[in-house]
Amino acid sequence: MSRIHPTAVIDSSAELDSSVEVGPYSIIGPNVTIGAGTKVGPHVVIDGHTSIGRDNTFFQFGSIGAAPQDKKYAGEPTRLEIGNGNTIREFVTLNLGTSQDVGVTRLGDNNWIMAYVHVAHDCQIGSQTVIANNATLAGHVHVGDCVLLGGFTTIHQFCRIGPHAMTAFTAAVSQDVPPFVTAAGNRAVPAGINSEGLRRRGFSDDQVMSIKRAYRLIYRSGLSLGDATAALAAEELKSPDSAEYIRMLREFISTSQRGIIR
Repeated sequence: MSRIHPTAVIDSSAELDSSVEVGPYSIIGPNVTIGAGTKVGPHVVIDGHTSIGRDNTFFQFGSIGAAPQDKKYAGEPTRLEIGNGNTIREFVTLNLGTSQDVGVTRLGDNNWIMAYVHVAHDCQIGSQTVIANNATLAGHVHVGDCVLLGGFTTIHQFCRIGPHAMTAFTAAVSQDVPPFVTAAGNRAVPAGINSEGLRRRGFSDDQVMSIKRAYRLIYRSGLSLGDATAALAAEELKSPDSAEYIRMLREFISTSQRGIIR
């Protein structure tokens, strides 16, 4: 218990690994579990039915697992689940899920969540994302792996951001952003692919070029979205080394409920 500051308030029902550190004046509620190696800074509140994995770092003044900002919420035992190796910076808010969705807000592994980010109820965030300062995710937003959300990005409820996508500073996203695509502006429009991010993650030059060709089919060919989707299926056969990425684009577009940014 020497890792727990004497001013921290921890409910006796909370389950903390013996290696967890808790800073001054932090508060941890009764339905919280925290895994090995996690560090909770000063003045952090962790509440609700919240499970936190290993080796996470919470900086000061975070609000983790609070009730969702949804008038329909009536105290149901919904959850917040946080994986391993995440960095949660100052003044971040991560809310519980609601019974209007799957009932769980999720954050995967090795994410870098910068100051003042808000993640609303029922959001599903993958792994290895970077969410920059003051980004705001409304309820039910899905964010894929390896996404970068620029500072002050705002995302409308129920939108999806595909893996390896990127949003520019102050992007206002009201429709789905396909995988690999960069979104910019208010309202956000496509602005090419996240080619530099792909190269940093080990994509070959040929794979990046194949994804660029797929992007042109969707956005520069003049084809209808249905015809572009069919053309993507043909492109998969021509580019076996990149087929899984082209398929990812095609399937994302085909399953979009809000429509993609255009």
